[in-house]
Amino acid sequence: MIRFRCVLLLTIVTIVSALTGRYTLAEDRPSSTLAFTRGYGELHFDTGVLKGTLGEGGKSLGLRPVTHIASSVQMAGAFGILSPYRLLTADARFGTAAWDWVSKSDLLADGAARVRWAPDKEHPLEMTGVYRWAANDTLDLDLTVRPQRDLRQFELFLASYFDGFPTSLACVQQPTSANGFGPFMEAVKTGGDWQTFPRDKAAAAIYSDGRWNRPPNPVTWKMMPRLAAPLALRRDAKSGLTAVLMSRPNDCFAVSMPYGEEGHRSLYLSLFGRDLKQGQEVSAGTRLVIGKNITENRALELYRAYRKK
Repeated sequence: MIRFRCVLLLTIVTIVSALTGRYTLAEDRPSSTLAFTRGYGELHFDTGVLKGTLGEGGKSLGLRPVTHIASSVQMAGAFGILSPYRLLTADARFGTAAWDWVSKSDLLADGAARVRWAPDKEHPLEMTGVYRWAANDTLDLDLTVRPQRDLRQFELFLASYFDGFPTSLACVQQPTSANGFGPFMEAVKTGGDWQTFPRDKAAAAIYSDGRWNRPPNPVTWKMMPRLAAPLALRRDAKSGLTAVLMSRPNDCFAVSMPYGEEGHRSLYLSLFGRDLKQGQEVSAGTRLVIGKNITENRALELYRAYRKK
């Protein structure tokens, strides 16, 4: 009778907990290696493949430092990886960079890191970024914005700066491609110092509306072939490492980069690219995969898997 009562009580607790969300099966709990941990004013990670810091010293600089553990390669440049940078509209540039915009970070129950930026006199919007490890070599970043006023053709320019990685490529259209994806086009010096690969004609028009003429550090972009997918690579032949950066077509309207060996060693995703109404909450997703000797075909497989997510 006592055993029966114990089993019955356990069954009731399990049902009630499932309904209230207070009980989590062991296999549903986040793996400790895929969870961020709290440091002094910053967050840390060690996935077994990559280790480093998010928000170093409390600054809004994305991931920096980042170390590939097996090869001891330091991957992140001075301004970090997956770091929100310029906030632009057809009419204004908000602040110099999101790097200067005060942010606060916390940890979510599943081990993800959440970074929040509150509206202020220079930034008429609130922004939230959730960084979540999908695998020990794969990081997802979901960015959400809510404007405090109407914004025309809003763009969140997401930056990733690498240390080394002198080869840079974008996935461009090729009409004869049977699978709908063209080859990866390398960004070389003869193509211009600053190259942008737009999604379509409307995306190219956004880059030409004057937003990139606003100081500081105005940029003249060279228009390159249209994207087959918002997918780009940075390669480091010395270590064999490749960084694969991707988004979804509806979330990302251009991929940009300097030529490969230019000193910034960067990749940029232009997110949103549409009119936003006051109070309208919108989100855009990105994924970063770091691995050894990732081929173009493997990068396409990773992208297709992300599209199905």
